[in-house]
Amino acid sequence: MSKKKIAVIGAGFAGLSAACCLADAGFNVTVFEKNASPGGRARKFDVQGFTFDMGPSWYWMPDVFERFFNRFGKSTSDYYTLQRLNPSYKVFFKDESIDIPAALQDIYALFDTIEPGSSTNLRQFLEEAAYKYEVGINDLVYKPGRSVTEFLDMRLMHGIFRLHVFNSIANYIRKYFSHPKLIQLLEFPILFLGAMPRKTPALYSLMNYADMALGTWYPEGGMHKIVEAMETLALSLGVRFEYNAAVSAIEVKENHAKGVVVDNTLIEHDIIIGGADYHHIEQHLLPEKYRKYDQKYWDKRALAPSSLIFYLGVDKKISHLLHHNLFFDEDFEQHAQEIYEQPGWPQKPLFYVCCTSKTDPGCAPEGMENLFVLIPVAPGLEDRMEIRERYYDLVMDRIEKLTGEALKEHIVYKRSYAHNDFIEDYNAFRGNAYGLANTLRQTAILKPSIHNRKVRNLFYTGQLTVPGPGVPPSIISGQVVAGEVIGRYEI
Repeated sequence: MSKKKIAVIGAGFAGLSAACCLADAGFNVTVFEKNASPGGRARKFDVQGFTFDMGPSWYWMPDVFERFFNRFGKSTSDYYTLQRLNPSYKVFFKDESIDIPAALQDIYALFDTIEPGSSTNLRQFLEEAAYKYEVGINDLVYKPGRSVTEFLDMRLMHGIFRLHVFNSIANYIRKYFSHPKLIQLLEFPILFLGAMPRKTPALYSLMNYADMALGTWYPEGGMHKIVEAMETLALSLGVRFEYNAAVSAIEVKENHAKGVVVDNTLIEHDIIIGGADYHHIEQHLLPEKYRKYDQKYWDKRALAPSSLIFYLGVDKKISHLLHHNLFFDEDFEQHAQEIYEQPGWPQKPLFYVCCTSKTDPGCAPEGMENLFVLIPVAPGLEDRMEIRERYYDLVMDRIEKLTGEALKEHIVYKRSYAHNDFIEDYNAFRGNAYGLANTLRQTAILKPSIHNRKVRNLFYTGQLTVPGPGVPPSIISGQVVAGEVIGRYEI
């Protein structure tokens, strides 16, 4: 009997993860990718001797990556070398910059210098966050979100109040700390989750545990090394890749998807996994009567931010930046409101600068640096080049002021990337960069389903379904949907 054929739409982290798991289980898997290379938002490009990771740049939750490769009898070390960054990152405030150390004891000491006695509270805060991480990352996020019964096990029920899902992260942090710099430091991961800290469950203090206890890492050669590793693994398991192969339709007959249409040709498959933008697949690839959700549903979804990104090549070394740098010299609350509550181009945005050449000199020509500058912004904004240029001048002036170094006159390569590019390259709903917001009303069973009941053999994976946005959750999402398919179909 021939193997069941599976089409995976999209070669991002979720699509690669699902493809590996399904091929390992014995299915015949083909991945269709509209771009010329794998990785989705985690693609890379090389120009003038500079190498740029196009999207994700933070390597957190190393256990999730290791667990994925262990599934196939492999380790991350079989594919790339990890380096723990120390300091983990630098934070620029209005009046000073602070290096965040890697060692917990040094973090405790740092907290005490900012708010005397706060290290005791930080220990308790991280102990509770460790429990949330253990339950959240090892239990909750590996559930498919199909039914509330998934969460009716004794461990979750017993620990529901320890997870603080009914408390806001803003109130929770302020229970332990009062100094605004410490509050801002602990709230910063929330900026990318899709809601104001006062509307985000305190469950997500698990991100602080990932940051401070598990550490910030760098795969030598860049984040794209993870993509290369997953592609190599997939190929070894028999997965086929079709690049420059945009799927233009999913043909359905009697509640059963016959296959995908590429270049006006129907390619038949037994099962389809949508690893591309969920909204795009639903609203543009499927006939209307087979869509699980209508456009009104999507218009009501709360999205995580989009981004305005600048890729910059600098013809000199920069003294006052680390690998990761957070610019918190303006008001956090105002910027968050301009993303989530009053969407518009921000007046005084916070932003992030990555300089991978600090850790990996091969990412830039000798004596030079590569910079990745990211401003989180609301999705769905008007994206014009003159707007991008205005923000380029704004962030460069602030970087020069806070580092005390001239940079603009040393830029030898410049490229910008924002909403229109996310739509063009990834069919991203409203030009989003990070997917669906992690709010209480969009958690687990309240996220768009991984299965389309109107099309029995159509499933979804990625940042618009369970478990949510981010590289580790996307890798987990691929494993979750693969588990659903394996449980339903004989090979």
